[in-house]
Amino acid sequence: MFIIPFYINESKGEVVMELKELEHFIAVVDYGSFSKAAANIYVSQPTLSKSIKKLESKLKVKLFERSTRKLILTDAGNLVYKQANKILGAANELTTLLDDLMNTPSGDIKIGIPPLIGTLFFPKIAGEFGRFNPEVNLQLFEHGAKKIEYLVEDGQVDVGIVVLPVSNTKFNVLPFIQEQFMLFTNKKHPLANKEIIKLQDLAQEDFILFTREFSLHGLIIQQCEKVAGFYPSISYESSQWDLIAELVIAQLGITLLPKSIYTKMDKSTINMIPIQSPPIWRLGIITKKDRYLSFAVRSLLHFLTGEFSINDNTDR
Repeated sequence: MFIIPFYINESKGEVVMELKELEHFIAVVDYGSFSKAAANIYVSQPTLSKSIKKLESKLKVKLFERSTRKLILTDAGNLVYKQANKILGAANELTTLLDDLMNTPSGDIKIGIPPLIGTLFFPKIAGEFGRFNPEVNLQLFEHGAKKIEYLVEDGQVDVGIVVLPVSNTKFNVLPFIQEQFMLFTNKKHPLANKEIIKLQDLAQEDFILFTREFSLHGLIIQQCEKVAGFYPSISYESSQWDLIAELVIAQLGITLLPKSIYTKMDKSTINMIPIQSPPIWRLGIITKKDRYLSFAVRSLLHFLTGEFSINDNTDR
């Protein structure tokens, strides 16, 4: 039930009315009597009388002339009747607008995605989500996952897709995708035709990685140290996955990337080799804790979790 604040300047006090009281008052006026109004709006006559008296008490005015048998409005009653119709009309319009907004989300959504994630998933997100939500405009911000976290926390971006883990105290986190890392080499590389390799086999290799702004940089180094006991020798760093691929083609090093990126690569020049006990790329959808989420943002989150979160590419 809506609560409408109503201010009386004379007393400088605050009177709080409920819409139901205004609805009861309008019904009595429209039907011309308490008994007819009660019968038509399905409340008891005592309830209706109590509601009108309560309204009069709050407004500190008499709404009806009670000295005559015929129901006559006072001057105050006429004023309240006109304003009450406006208030109820506005409330009904508000409900209709909110219903329309919920049924047809609209507005801008700022979504932050690291370039690799954007390459793999944003075309589908934009195409499929846009098809069913034509009034929503997705504004893409491409940065490393660490920068995306900052932008979401700072309120500059509404939704971020990042590499997990992230702080659960700062963000609401929803699962998105998880996928195995694979080894990518030039076809002429000595490891290119291996059926499977261990991370230990890469101890003497030159690595080509994303820059330190990207979570994948730290993830690969951590896995090499934790699982294989070596710190990788890094020959080149880049913020662009396609440049990393070109450096691999030029035989300037090897790289570890999520499996699905191979669909974007030139398979005539690059081989993909599975890794035993591989690093896992775990992605999540983040929004800022305690921040209001528009209907459009909620619709996007519902779409993302429905379309992607059940997909698990770790065994493909």
